[in-house]
Amino acid sequence: MSFPKKGKFFPPSRGDAGADEPGTSGDFVEEVGSALRRARRNGGPSVKQVAIWTGASEKTVKNWFAGRYGPNGSHLVELARHSDDVLGVFLAMAGREHLMAAMKLEASADAIADLLAAVRRLGDGDGDGDGDGGGGET
Repeated sequence: MSFPKKGKFFPPSRGDAGADEPGTSGDFVEEVGSALRRARRNGGPSVKQVAIWTGASEKTVKNWFAGRYGPNGSHLVELARHSDDVLGVFLAMAGREHLMAAMKLEASADAIADLLAAVRRLGDGDGDGDGDGGGGET
């Protein structure tokens, strides 16, 4: 399979992949557009913000949001860097959704460790410096 010299679409399949198989041109464009719209509905980036992130024109970014065209390689990298929704779609289409789950699990573990450290600091702040949580003598 060779890539087109111009355009933002993958070449059409030659019958070796079904129309419903993930990774086809239409799926890529639709999925990225859907991820961008979903992120926007949940308070995510505006068209203008995505244009700033990627260096693409606002018109181009509007086409991504609408699902008319998909981002090229460098734009896709910037989108994935800034949007968990786009990263998740990309990993799912690549059959690597477990990586997204692993990243979320790691972030959760970090958050729990931070909370535990904060609770320990509160316990150490009892005033007598012995860290037992009591305010009296030992």
